Amino acid sequence: MRNGLKDAVKAHLPGWGKKLTPHVLRHFCASQLYGNGMDLLAIQEVLGHSWIATTMRYIHVQQTRVEDAWVAGMERAAKRLEGLV
Repeated sequence: MRNGLKDAVKAHLPGWGKKLTPHVLRHFCASQLYGNGMDLLAIQEVLGHSWIATTMRYIHVQQTRVEDAWVAGMERAAKRLEGLV
């Protein structure tokens, strides 16, 4: 596996050199799956982790996703409060 990956990186991503490993690809794939809406528990199952905390360490969330979630949460809260005022 590692030699095949090394050859593919050399051919298609020459700037990555020795930085791209199967472990780095696991982090990338977990982050992509989460970013595209896959449930955290499903990603845990795909990666074969026993603990959800391990899966959470694999996922790297872009700052814009955090900000978007914050804004969406604030909008939902404001809508719920509209009828109370």
